Amino acid sequence: MKGEMEMMEDVVIVGAGIAGLASAVALKRVWVRALVLERSQGPRATGAAITLQPNAWLALDALGVSHKLTPIYAPLFKRYVTNVSTGDVQKSLFTGKGPRTVHRKALLEALADELPTDSIRFSSKLAAIDSQEQGGGASIAVVHLEDGTIIKSKVLIGCDGLHSVVARWLGLAEPVHSGRSAVRGLAGFPQSHGFKQEVQRFEDVGKRAGFVPLNNRELYWFFVCEEENMTGEPEQIQRELLEKYAENFPSIYLDVVRHADISTITWAPLMFRHPCGIIFGNLSKGNITVAGDAMHPMTPDLGQGGGSSLEDAVVLGRHIGNSVIKNGGLVVPGDMAKAINDYVKERRWRTAGLVIGSYLSGWVQQGGSKWWMKFLRDGVFYKYVFGWIAGLVHYNCGNLPAVSSGKED
Repeated sequence: MKGEMEMMEDVVIVGAGIAGLASAVALKRVWVRALVLERSQGPRATGAAITLQPNAWLALDALGVSHKLTPIYAPLFKRYVTNVSTGDVQKSLFTGKGPRTVHRKALLEALADELPTDSIRFSSKLAAIDSQEQGGGASIAVVHLEDGTIIKSKVLIGCDGLHSVVARWLGLAEPVHSGRSAVRGLAGFPQSHGFKQEVQRFEDVGKRAGFVPLNNRELYWFFVCEEENMTGEPEQIQRELLEKYAENFPSIYLDVVRHADISTITWAPLMFRHPCGIIFGNLSKGNITVAGDAMHPMTPDLGQGGGSSLEDAVVLGRHIGNSVIKNGGLVVPGDMAKAINDYVKERRWRTAGLVIGSYLSGWVQQGGSKWWMKFLRDGVFYKYVFGWIAGLVHYNCGNLPAVSSGKED
């Protein structure tokens, strides 16, 4: 029989992904300890790589982590887009600081290394959430784990991903299917792949693909199509991609897929939360809120899933940090609801815009060859909308407040 144990924490974060670890780092910077609950038995190993746009690097600067990654991963400076049907190639340069593609595992390790060793509690599966009212209108969150542990917390942050338990408790609708799915993986070359720090992308009717260097020997590659069910073993997915879905794609791309590390190949439907759910939904209740994919899952067309999660962490840390400053270095339950509400206000419209921009970008660029689609793409999207969407990746989420320490970690 499982024994019960009761704990009290200042902040509990559910999920040790990018949003969860970054939020814990942001709070550590303002001298607030957070306990991160992770359902897996050890550090997450899923996900091959992630492209971080300029806004993500500004957030990593604020978190004090970017210096660990920038010496290892070079910026990208050019992008080639090939029309598979016609062979036409469009070239564009990245303005300002170019994006960098990093191993997802390296990003997670860089964040986790900033935290005390006892900050992450593995094998912690959420069973239920409750909120207990305290005197003076304050409340505390109560987290029940499957092993019988009960954790009370002054703040609860759900960073538990696409199918978030915390988001469901807040009453947010489930994410919806975009109608597209993606295969992703890493490709390894024993000597060198020979490509420069450039993005290679290929577009066909209803299909998009591409690859980008991680280093001299590894490439991150992807394939997006309207096929909803490309399940099976990684070897089978690779074979179907080469022989069926991408058979007419340029040999340069097919060769990359042939060099895939089978263990890294994944397939997943591309999901997003309806923007109305973000704009009008309950993103918080008292001292309980969500961040990252738990708040705003989006399609990957702008490369903003990870970047927006890092932004969330900085903004959340700033508002909680300002409350801590006001209250003499203490996390005061009665003031946390306002801090959380201010965080939600700042993030609501920004993240809804990212979801809309990502969806539109993917829908238009992967659209068909009919005249009306060409008109939307060339006459409307690129002429009037693309500039706004492109500007989203140069957003600066700001910095964390300077909080003097009144306690040790």
